[in-house]
Amino acid sequence: MPTSPSRSASPSALATLDKVAARTPAGVTLFDNLSLTFGPERTGVVGRNGAGKSTLLRLISGGLSPAEGVVTRIGTIGVLDQRHDPAPGETVAQTLGVGEALAVIERALAGEGDAEDLANADWTLELRIAEILAEVGLADLAMDRATISLSGGEQTRLRLAGLLLARPDLILLDEPTNHLDVEARRLIAEVLGRWDGGAVVVSHDRDLLRRMDRIVEVSGLGVTVYGGNYDLYAERKATERAAAERDLAGAERTAARVGADAQRRTEMKARRDAAGRRKGAKGDMPKILIGARAERAENSGAGDRLLAARQAAEAEAALATARERVERTRALSIPMPSSGLASGRTLLVLDDATWETPQGRTVVGPVSLRLTGPERVAITGPNGAGKTTLLRLIHGALEPTTGRVERLGRAVLLDQEAAILKPEETLVEAWRRFNPEGSINDAQAALARFLFRNVAAHREVGALSGGERLRAALACVMTGAKPPQLLILDEPTNHLDLDSVAAVDVALRAYDGALIVVSHDADFLDAIGIERTIAL
Repeated sequence: MPTSPSRSASPSALATLDKVAARTPAGVTLFDNLSLTFGPERTGVVGRNGAGKSTLLRLISGGLSPAEGVVTRIGTIGVLDQRHDPAPGETVAQTLGVGEALAVIERALAGEGDAEDLANADWTLELRIAEILAEVGLADLAMDRATISLSGGEQTRLRLAGLLLARPDLILLDEPTNHLDVEARRLIAEVLGRWDGGAVVVSHDRDLLRRMDRIVEVSGLGVTVYGGNYDLYAERKATERAAAERDLAGAERTAARVGADAQRRTEMKARRDAAGRRKGAKGDMPKILIGARAERAENSGAGDRLLAARQAAEAEAALATARERVERTRALSIPMPSSGLASGRTLLVLDDATWETPQGRTVVGPVSLRLTGPERVAITGPNGAGKTTLLRLIHGALEPTTGRVERLGRAVLLDQEAAILKPEETLVEAWRRFNPEGSINDAQAALARFLFRNVAAHREVGALSGGERLRAALACVMTGAKPPQLLILDEPTNHLDLDSVAAVDVALRAYDGALIVVSHDADFLDAIGIERTIAL
């Protein structure tokens, strides 16, 4: 629901953060000394999981107080959280926030309203509700229907419709397209494209981020603002990454040259000193002259040492700065080993396969499919069409009610929750469960390649974010002695940040095995080279 206004530091800003710091309950600083304004433009917020994106939204909305600094607001702010459970008995009208307003109209039309009802009745409300529900793809939805009876995606669109009805000055959306099918994603992107107020959107949906006017990146090193949409942001990031790599190479060359110069001066001094000692040993030079030369040599050596130390310190400082920039801009890399799959090898055959519930309702099928070699297949369709059920048939978690499924190669099914991992086990324990022939050192090395380094490799699965669980699952199944020849992926990018999505894009494109993927992310499907699509 919209929050109340308060004084703003800038009359043009809807929300202003002035020297704001945010810290986790454990005291870890997410960002510090942050000054940022949000006006009537669309701002996309990106960053790695855990960097503080949702925290930033809570600071703007007033749901969280800053550890330091001040947040000021003007106008009203509406919030669309990532998850929201309807209250018991909550109706569509109540979720929209119009339950009482509709009751006033109903009493007035029935002749049961008092003077206050007649004065307060909004006779345009029903028309506006109908228009906005149609805008979010929920036309003709009954106002007395229980909200809990709607799917998760429908509930998200319904809550967005409630925000549009309330018309706040600034809307805050946290991953609004997560778990939505392609049509629902398109609707939300179009709604935001038409929104004429302020909007701050946390998302990893690249198509949605293309509708933004600017991108705010949150990282452990602070917050950076990029003008333009996602494509311009990605271009700038690529340029920064290339520049950082060049600067690091230059700093490494400078450090090596400084070290070589210092070594050369040390060797030259040693040769001069040796020559002086040999000449002094002949006894043909006055002692006072020998002493003067020794003093000059000592002073010269001290100066050389000071110069070398200063140059070495400057070179090391420049090198450390360059390394930090590279670490900040370096993309996550997921190395995918060879699956050993031959191009003519048949991995999977479905012949008119169906699956029915015990009550006789057909959930999926009949489906026929032959998968040969490293093919890449996408399974698409609206939510509820049976996509996940088909993946479970393909993998073997379900057997067909009618028809035939023949599984002929090593396959792994990874859902968006990475359920193959156990919440109570550590990552090292999980890796060794999948790869019993490997040692603890093997496990740590494999997990480090997927960014679980040092103590992170001993974290429990249950403490990981969704994106971290997917990375851990890939590390466990892809780095053993016999990697799978078929990866079956169910919405693999749902919980990933943009860096991780980009890394999975690259990794799966390089993977030489077969892929069967359910995803509503068109950019992802295009990036991994999908060759054919099965639409349910």
